[in-house]
Amino acid sequence: MSLNAPTGEKLASLKQLTLITYVLYALSFFTGITSIVAIIINYVKREETEGTIYASHFTWQIRTFWWSLLWAVIGFALLIVGVGIVVLAVDTLWMIYRLVKGILNWNDNKPMPV
Repeated sequence: MSLNAPTGEKLASLKQLTLITYVLYALSFFTGITSIVAIIINYVKREETEGTIYASHFTWQIRTFWWSLLWAVIGFALLIVGVGIVVLAVDTLWMIYRLVKGILNWNDNKPMPV
């Protein structure tokens, strides 16, 4: 066992923080700003998750944020030609899928397939 291996208490704290970030991403559908708070938490605390299953969750959340933001920007740009609404709808469904899958794996104490 590594000297830097997280203790049970630290793992419990990381598990709770991982859920909090999932909730913040979910709340962003209603508030928008909470996803910014979540991504900041992901980057600030990412190093602490190294060597735990929560590292994969943080990577999953970070990738979800950036890819969703990219597709949202593209979708808004394409609103002019009429297909933007489809891109935005697919982006929303994809983000919901990623959040649900992440929370289910979190609940089952499984890492994310990153």
